[in-house]
Amino acid sequence: MSDRPPSSVPLGKARVAGIAFVFLWFAIGGVAHFAFTQTEMRIVPPWVPWPRAAVLVSGVFELLGAAGLLWRPTRRWAGIGLFALTIAVTPAHFHMLQRPELFPSIPYWALVVRLPVQVALLALIAWSTFAWRPTDRARAASPT
Repeated sequence: MSDRPPSSVPLGKARVAGIAFVFLWFAIGGVAHFAFTQTEMRIVPPWVPWPRAAVLVSGVFELLGAAGLLWRPTRRWAGIGLFALTIAVTPAHFHMLQRPELFPSIPYWALVVRLPVQVALLALIAWSTFAWRPTDRARAASPT
């Protein structure tokens, strides 16, 4: 393992592709929160207060996170933020899965697939942005 901090580690092609995918996912998704606000509000679980505000605020954070991926010094923190945001919006996916009759235009299988896609997205965010890396103590203890 390199002693250099992640911000100075050269990025391989796969990691760049991962960052590009995560960037597009959240940039397009963030824009959708503003372009299709009413549609996005439909997937907000009923127990969430102020669904419009929830959609708009999460859209802002998606766009900020996507932008943060583009600049190496902010990439790790953007990854951590996007990881947390992805966890925070997961209840919407469970809501859709539990109430498929509210979303008749979406096939049930697509609602089921959304959950493993969320897990894969979380893994891609963490891996491509170095969101979680060994601590300095763990790095010092590991034989190299």
